[in-house]
Amino acid sequence: MLKAIFTWWNGASLGARFHIGRRGVKVGEDAYGNRYFEARDNSDSYDQRKRRWVIYNGYADASKVPPEWYGWLHYTFEEPPTRAPLPRKPWELEHQPNLTGTVYAKRPAGSLDRSGERQRATGDYEAWTP
Repeated sequence: MLKAIFTWWNGASLGARFHIGRRGVKVGEDAYGNRYFEARDNSDSYDQRKRRWVIYNGYADASKVPPEWYGWLHYTFEEPPTRAPLPRKPWELEHQPNLTGTVYAKRPAGSLDRSGERQRATGDYEAWTP
């Protein structure tokens, strides 16, 4: 309960949940469990468009928003993906959030997070000396 009152990075704060619950209506949820809301009217909007919100499931990280929901949040698409799904191309990969800083981050050979060992420099390399 204290996390919900004082932190915003674990989903949404208590104040944000209250405001969104009072002013918004749920329009959908994605595969990650993030919930998406749109304002009932545009009385608290900045440019006469209904405000849109996301409440993250767990840690708040914008890279956890799939492309179709990102487009809806930023008014690229008028209809949410629950009403008008985005067509998928056969070459498209599944969305992945940013994995930097996690155990699933890419660590190429020679990086310090792996073994720190890299291949010896070949003959075309000369060290700079002042």
